[in-house]
Amino acid sequence: MRKIIHCDCDCFYASVEMRDDPSLRGKPLAVGGRPDQRGVVATCNYEARRFGVRSAMPTSQALQRCPDLIVIPPAMDKYRAASKQILAIYRDYTDLVEPLSLDEAYLDVTASPQFKGSATLIAQDIRARIAETVGITASAGIAPNKFLAKIASDWNKPNGQFVIRPQEVDAFVAALPVDKLFGVGKVTAMKLKRLGAFTCTDLRNWSIPELQHHFGKFGGSLYNLCRGIDRRQVSPSQERKSVSVEETYVVDLPDMESCVRELLPLIALLHQRVKRAQAERYIHKLFVKIRFDDFRRTTAECVSNAIDEATCRKLLETAHQRSRRPVRLLGVGVRLNEDEDDTQLGLFAEDEALSTADDAQARLTAQ
Repeated sequence: MRKIIHCDCDCFYASVEMRDDPSLRGKPLAVGGRPDQRGVVATCNYEARRFGVRSAMPTSQALQRCPDLIVIPPAMDKYRAASKQILAIYRDYTDLVEPLSLDEAYLDVTASPQFKGSATLIAQDIRARIAETVGITASAGIAPNKFLAKIASDWNKPNGQFVIRPQEVDAFVAALPVDKLFGVGKVTAMKLKRLGAFTCTDLRNWSIPELQHHFGKFGGSLYNLCRGIDRRQVSPSQERKSVSVEETYVVDLPDMESCVRELLPLIALLHQRVKRAQAERYIHKLFVKIRFDDFRRTTAECVSNAIDEATCRKLLETAHQRSRRPVRLLGVGVRLNEDEDDTQLGLFAEDEALSTADDAQARLTAQ
C-alpha cells in the first residue's frame, strides 16, 4: 500500500508577506492587482476570508466585501525563493516529489526509511521544518493515493494535518459530496446533482456504462474515484504542456481592429518565452484565447509547428466572431509535444466556458 503526502502551504503569498512584515498579522490581507486596473486577488489570509474574500475574486469586489482589506502587489521573486527552500525540505525525505505549484506538492514516502516509515511522522517533521526554516505554516494530508491525500490536506487547515488510513478509505469516501471528486468542477457537480447524485454513496449505484453515457470517458474516472481508487503515480518530472501569454486590459478592446493591434506585442512576448523555455522544436499547436466583457471565454486553436502571425490573426478572427463583444482579456500560446492523433481534429477547435473572474493565481504562478 502506498503512502502519499500532499503538502500545501497556508495562504502562501499572504503568509510570506506577513512573515516579512509582522504588523500585517491579524489584519485582512490580500495579494493581488489594483482595483482600478481590473486586478484580482491571487490569495488572501484567513482574516480576509471571513469577509468572503477569495482567490480569483476581482480586487474591487474584495474591497466591497472588506473595506479594510490591505492589498499588496505580488512579489514573485520572494515567493519563488521560499518555494525553493520548501522543495529542498521535501527532497530530504524522498526523491518522489511532484510539485503542483509554488506552494504545494505530492510526496510518495512509501519507501522512505525515516521515522521507521511513518508517513504521519514524516509529515509532522516536514511541517515543523517549513515553519522553522521558511517562517510560514503548511498543512498536510496523508493517504494511500493522491486523490485522498489532497482532500486530507484541506481537512484541518490551517497548520494541521489529517490521515486517511487504508481501512478508513471506503467509509470516508462514501460520505464525500460529489464536488470533492478530482476533476469535478461546478458544471459537472450541478449535472450530477440534477441526476440525483449528491454523495459518493449515491454515485456508487451507477454502472460504468451509465456514467459513461452521461459523462463520456470521465465516467470511468468517476466510477473509480467514488470508491476511493486513484492509480496515478507521484511523478517527479512534469512535462510542460504549453507556453502562453495573456493580458487583461484596463479598458475593454472595443473591436477586432483594436484586438489585432494588441495581438502583435503578445506574439512578440510569446516568441521570447518559447525561446527561453527552449520549446521551439516541440510546438504542435497555436491558440488564441479571448475573454469578453460579459466574462464569456473562448479559445480557437489549430495545428502548427511554429508561431505564425497570419495564423494567429486567423485564430483571433475565429474566436472574436463567436461573440463580437468588447474584449477584456486577450492571450496567445502554443501547445507542446501532443500526440499525432490530435492532428485529426478539425482545423479550428473550440472550447467555450463561463468564468466569473480572471485566472489570477495561475498566471502569477506561471510568470
